[in-house]
Amino acid sequence: MNKKKGKINAIDSFEKALGSQGSEKYVLRLYITGSTPRSLRSIANIKNICEEHLNGHYDLEVIDVYQNQKLVAGDQIIAIPTLIKKLPLPLRKIIGDLSDKEKVLLGLDLKPKK
Repeated sequence: MNKKKGKINAIDSFEKALGSQGSEKYVLRLYITGSTPRSLRSIANIKNICEEHLNGHYDLEVIDVYQNQKLVAGDQIIAIPTLIKKLPLPLRKIIGDLSDKEKVLLGLDLKPKK
């Protein structure tokens, strides 16, 4: 009887984990420099990717380095634009205008590695 109960609990746990998969919230921070064409392109690219692949399960904070230099130092930003995936862990940084969709999806752990 205990074996059956243990098996059922394991199956229930597995199904619960599958059900919650994909519902975790992504916390993203995009560093830009003013409203340059490259900055605006990176914002549009990440918004499109998030809407298409995260279905509203994300928080995106856009930070202009000219306006908030303390965060730049704290997140150790060395190039702009830079996207930081804070959650879910592991933390990841993606540098560039985010136009390489495959690279961004891989960096956000939304696409399995080949």
